[in-house]
Amino acid sequence: MKVVAADQPGSRSRRYALLLAARDSEYVLKAYGGYFNVFVSAFGCGTADGGEGEEAWDMFRAVDGELPAEGDLDGYDGFVISGSPYDAYADELWILRLCLLVQDLVAARKRVLGICFGHQVICRALGGRVGKARIGGWDIGIREVTMAATLPPCRFLHALRDLPTYAKITECHQDEVWEAPVGAEVLAWSDKTGVEMFCVGDHVLGIQGHPEYTADILLSLIDRLSSTQSITESFAEGVKRQLEATGPDREFWLKLCRSFLKTEELA
Repeated sequence: MKVVAADQPGSRSRRYALLLAARDSEYVLKAYGGYFNVFVSAFGCGTADGGEGEEAWDMFRAVDGELPAEGDLDGYDGFVISGSPYDAYADELWILRLCLLVQDLVAARKRVLGICFGHQVICRALGGRVGKARIGGWDIGIREVTMAATLPPCRFLHALRDLPTYAKITECHQDEVWEAPVGAEVLAWSDKTGVEMFCVGDHVLGIQGHPEYTADILLSLIDRLSSTQSITESFAEGVKRQLEATGPDREFWLKLCRSFLKTEELA
């Protein structure tokens, strides 16, 4: 079932598609009405320079096999692929179909933003390598990432003007990109993950962390992982203590994602 967000008043109409690779948790449904609202609130509305523009968002539940029809792809300015509890390197039919869609979107030079699982599935679709994290299993909490000293000439990066040398981001994953696709530029890394962010030109961006997560969403997820014994109680308590002491540079990451989705590519 496709969900559509109401347009915002403004001068230029844009349309985006959220490809949801996870099912809504009970907490997110109760607190936010579903992940669709979380993503639209985080990445939607306005333009890269802070102005307002008309904008609509559709949601496709990719995890349930729902994807936009081939004939509808040209109607979108950009696509966002969410995180997921599934492995991007698995061979479930819906994941394979999502990989094929990514290849079609990239070939058509459509703007594609991948978050966590989305970051990994884009990598896989474009010929990179993805697998279980090579250092220490789960990465949950706030992680400081290092930005590349030399950045590619992407307009969405230039629109941000001064990028920080380091930026903290919310993480929740146990898989990672092992090797970025040929032609990709690694934009950021951390002491735990070698590819925290990569781009392919101006039209593909993958981010391992979760810019869209609020602290309460992460805390709810930590409780669920602990209750199912996916992580130990002591690990969960350690992450909670960290969250009491620090937080992500969320506004920077949201500005980066919005800039990517809304900055026009040079012809």
